[in-house]
Amino acid sequence: MDGAVRVIGAPMDYGTNRRGVDMGPSAIRYAGLADGLAEAGTTPTDDGDLVVARAEERDPDASPPSEGEAKFLAEIEDVCTRLEERVAETIAEGVTPLVLGGDHSIAIGTVGGAAREADLGVVWFDAHGDFNTPETSPSGNVHGMPLAAILGRGAFAEMSWAQAPGVRDESVAYVGLRSLDDRERVAIRDSEMTAYTMSDIDERGVNAVVEDALEVAAAGTDGVHVSLDLDWLDPKTAPGVGTPVRGGVSYREAHSALESVSERLGDSGLLRSMDVVEVNPILDEANETATLATELAASAFGRRII
Repeated sequence: MDGAVRVIGAPMDYGTNRRGVDMGPSAIRYAGLADGLAEAGTTPTDDGDLVVARAEERDPDASPPSEGEAKFLAEIEDVCTRLEERVAETIAEGVTPLVLGGDHSIAIGTVGGAAREADLGVVWFDAHGDFNTPETSPSGNVHGMPLAAILGRGAFAEMSWAQAPGVRDESVAYVGLRSLDDRERVAIRDSEMTAYTMSDIDERGVNAVVEDALEVAAAGTDGVHVSLDLDWLDPKTAPGVGTPVRGGVSYREAHSALESVSERLGDSGLLRSMDVVEVNPILDEANETATLATELAASAFGRRII
């Protein structure tokens, strides 16, 4: 994949209840991201990190939603609004943004920027649905809500900053779901999103599932956003995540999936943006998960193992 890629760090951990994920962008860079992207044939530049205040300096309940619970909502709005601007500016310059999280709530900003003045498809590689709302969330942690926010569900319908009008339910595809809350499961079933679980991958193989997900996201859209949560992988392969769930994809399955992203989207110019989230160096082993995140991002942009 030829072209310019801009790395943007979003070291935010307001959306989770475990510290350390704010160090994810540094760990991913340290693992050799720039070299990996260059080997993929891109021209990478690094835009540095957004400035994010420490969670200890803020009151998580200072700006509650109209209904339910969503912690650090004002802080997440501030970071995601600034991230949205950076992503939109990057795309306007003809450069592909690669955003490094931080917890998955940063996707509100990434997708918001990528969907500005565009119809955007979304492929969500994740063990979790991230489709709770403040009313249904059992924890109030916004990293379990970004897709609901983007699509304006529940209390997020009142928050214009959180929504991405250019994203429609029918243009969103999950890959590898295996852990859903009860009310979240019902909401996903009642939506027009497409959801492929780990059972689908077991039955059909990861390549067939990813190809179908990419087809869903690309149909009738101007481009596709790829969101990669490292807890999508099995925790034996990616131990440095805050919410591990057994039974995820293997190392080789993950690479094959991201290679499919490159072949389907990169060659056609439809990869509009990407984020890589939930790497927690405190929980990692010898920076193994950050290294894997680096490798998978490079695969998405065109690098091959063989």
